[in-house]
Amino acid sequence: MSVRGANGAVHRLRRVNDALQRAQLLMAQWDDELRKELPEGADIFDAHTHLGTDIDGMVGLYDELERGMDKYGISRCFMFCLDEPDRHPGFQAGNDRTIAFAERSNGRMIPFVRLDLAEDPIGEAKRVIDLGARGIKLHPRAQKFLLNDDRLSPIFELAAERKVPILIHGGRGLPPIADDLGRVVERYPDAQLIVAHAGIADLAALADRLGGKAGVFFDTSVWSPLDLLGLYRLVGPEQVVYASDYPYGQQPASLLIALRTARLAQLDDEQVRGVLAGNSNRIANGEPPVEPSAPKGTDTFSQPIALARIHQYLSMATPLLWTRQQDHVGVLGLALNACDDRANGHRGELDQIRELLIAAQAMWLTLPEDGDERDRMAHTRATFRLIHLADIVAVTTPA
Repeated sequence: MSVRGANGAVHRLRRVNDALQRAQLLMAQWDDELRKELPEGADIFDAHTHLGTDIDGMVGLYDELERGMDKYGISRCFMFCLDEPDRHPGFQAGNDRTIAFAERSNGRMIPFVRLDLAEDPIGEAKRVIDLGARGIKLHPRAQKFLLNDDRLSPIFELAAERKVPILIHGGRGLPPIADDLGRVVERYPDAQLIVAHAGIADLAALADRLGGKAGVFFDTSVWSPLDLLGLYRLVGPEQVVYASDYPYGQQPASLLIALRTARLAQLDDEQVRGVLAGNSNRIANGEPPVEPSAPKGTDTFSQPIALARIHQYLSMATPLLWTRQQDHVGVLGLALNACDDRANGHRGELDQIRELLIAAQAMWLTLPEDGDERDRMAHTRATFRLIHLADIVAVTTPA
């Protein structure tokens, strides 16, 4: 390598390290902001976490999840494997690892058995429940089945018999699911159900079919605060459980989005505590579900123009970052320019957003193009966390 090339590499490494250090310091500040939002002495239960390795390259590490739980005061979580490279046959290897992780956690990580409807789901469910699993995970997009599949009925029947909840993917990549899922729930009313990702795949119809049903829950693991505001206006707070979707969801954003949207929807302290842990604790402890109260929130959403513009640009930035493209459109620059609009006040929030986006911009510019895949993914995730926090502030700042 030439002297010029060596100097360039050193300069780039310095820029990467400076950007990363700035991002880490800023994230520590947002840990403090999160603590201000939490009800005093609140218990936290994460209803949606993964450990293992996904075929998309995402990795959930036991030590990282445990450190995060300790750091943010999360007492327990529901935990299951990802769409593992060794998922055949029937997620047996991943489920065995899940049981081992749960045993290692001394009860903090509550294991769910993940099933593939094409590979002896009932046999695998019984095997792993007998080993200690206390729930069932289904993923129709990843395992390529529809909700009108006849193979679902015996799984719900088993869940009702063994008194274990089912958590089912309800996020992106699905056709409308409400009618089919609603029919299964009606056939097996004793089977408790958690619809992941706030059911955004079919939110309005799911809320219409399943809202008001004791024992049916929606988790908060979404990217957009608008999705949670939409959920709170359609189902009662007793049907909502906090969830991060670790390792895809990260702190402090996963908790902050749940807290700020709950407050904006006018949940009181007791209801917020229920979302954070109370509802999930009842599921985990085998207690009967409570009858849901009326939904909260409002049918209209008012937002200062400057913050609406910022949300728009950050929504444009997110898919670019997910696909590891550079910001050739300049959307972060547009969002930063919108922070100069002081006509509607909110100077403090706009300054917070600006600081987050300046750090995100520096991280994005130094996004590694080669080298270790895990390093690139970690860098991308750190950049995304900054942008996500900025968007949460933009959307959840009251008009």
